[in-house]
Amino acid sequence: MQGPRHPRMSAALLGILLARSAAAAEGGFQAGVVAVFQHHCVACHLTGEEPGNLALNPADAYQNLVGRTSVESPLLRVKPGSSEDSYLMRKIEGTHLTAGGKGARMPLGGPFLDEASIAVIRAWIVAGAPES
Repeated sequence: MQGPRHPRMSAALLGILLARSAAAAEGGFQAGVVAVFQHHCVACHLTGEEPGNLALNPADAYQNLVGRTSVESPLLRVKPGSSEDSYLMRKIEGTHLTAGGKGARMPLGGPFLDEASIAVIRAWIVAGAPES
């Protein structure tokens, strides 16, 4: 009778698969995250010339977020696999000041994102921030 060969690897793999499944269930980037941006963010982050230098329109959002350093913090805007180390999460949760950031919580002046919208973005980041 054999047990699991690599229990730590199995747990890690399970975690990755669950995160990817959660992101897929939440719609991923194109269907989920972009929809949140269009509803809450694009009005102020359309061209990238606005404060924060961040365009979140559907054509530009991905390349302006993933692996890009924030202009307000030493953190990456989105660090694939780590919502804690992604400045985007800090800004929408209001914890950006403790990460060396500045400015106001987003969306500016509220209403702030509901937990379901935050969960969509978090699940996408934890899943590795895939473009699809």
